[in-house]
Amino acid sequence: MATATLASGPDTRADLGVLRFLTCGSVDDGKSTLIGRLLYDSKAILADALQAIERTSRKRGHAEVDLSLLTDGLQAEREQGITIDVAYRYFSTGQRSFIIADAPGHEQYTRNMVTAASTADLALILVDARKGVLTQTRRHLTLAHLVGIRHLVVVVNKMDLVGYDQAVFERIRAEVLAFAGELGAEDLVFLPLSALAGDLVVERGGNLPWYGGPTLVELLESAALEDGREELPFRLSVQWVIRPHQDFRGYAGRVAAGRVKVGDALTVLPSDRRSRVKAIHLGGARLDEAVAGQSVILELEDDLDISRGDLLADAGRPPLPARSLDADLCWLSEAPSRPGGRYLLRHGSRETRAILHGTAHRLDLDSLQREPETRLAMNDIAQLSLTLQQPLSVDPYREIRATGAFILVDETTHATVAAGFIRGAE
Repeated sequence: MATATLASGPDTRADLGVLRFLTCGSVDDGKSTLIGRLLYDSKAILADALQAIERTSRKRGHAEVDLSLLTDGLQAEREQGITIDVAYRYFSTGQRSFIIADAPGHEQYTRNMVTAASTADLALILVDARKGVLTQTRRHLTLAHLVGIRHLVVVVNKMDLVGYDQAVFERIRAEVLAFAGELGAEDLVFLPLSALAGDLVVERGGNLPWYGGPTLVELLESAALEDGREELPFRLSVQWVIRPHQDFRGYAGRVAAGRVKVGDALTVLPSDRRSRVKAIHLGGARLDEAVAGQSVILELEDDLDISRGDLLADAGRPPLPARSLDADLCWLSEAPSRPGGRYLLRHGSRETRAILHGTAHRLDLDSLQREPETRLAMNDIAQLSLTLQQPLSVDPYREIRATGAFILVDETTHATVAAGFIRGAE
């Protein structure tokens, strides 16, 4: 039996790393309750927070504590009993630390789910055992796959409401596998549980003897974080040029991919000028090497004209400048897309105007067929092409996420209207 405790056994978190995971799925699949159960059973709830949700539960007439209240932080969420905003929570076990993002299940809040998914290492996709796979389940599975989350865990929740019937679990498992196979998603794990009763969340419980796999906590504790970013070509988008005095010029940013060493040859884009790394600074220390995930300041041997938004890249494997993009797009705005419409495209720290080509190919979430559309509605997922006013240095999203993603912004309202994932470029 696996139990999560705050202080037991050797602390191996430095080896395992912090796991960021997302809970998603359709409305009322029990996402907030599952997170509440994780926090409650792992003793990660402060006493005053527990007392507050106990009082609210009593006001609502619940005999038991409503654990979903732990993540529903907005007043509107508490009043309506739904999740609107993405709620982030932190907890740890004796083996690992976690950051949880609870994504809304309602279709109109899909944009919030995309935001949460963009930084997740693993996704828990919940399915209500009574309702089975719904359209929003398929949409969230598609988006989790689209944004490149490697580890997908399909959690069949509310097994207590179907009598812990194995046949129900197997039927849902077969349906999801068929859909994921057509989608091209791999590395799926299936887990039956009851967030309300706590079966197979932290404790194993006695109601699912036919399932011999790990509990949810055991699965999360053992999830691998190796994403290969350090082995990719080096990429760093310049966030700030630091010039404290005339003898120092540094370029600050976060290493998005790869690694860089003192003496490495770099290409500066879009100018295509070249130089070598003179020094690497992190805080007050000098490093011989920086890797993906570190925020550093680079000094170069040559005095080049480099500005915020420029990209420092591996001189031997640079991205190619592109004037046209082929991309997957999730439309996030209530206002539909405009055929031939002009939008502001933000890619890293750079911006340029972009024109949408007239026809998009919208993905039907039931048949997984792509249908020609001239306008995209909110939450549509489609493949289309864009023409850029100025070239951008890009990579396919499947190869390097940081330089393969972008957003579209309405120039009039300044609202974000779409999230994009680059498939290819010309």
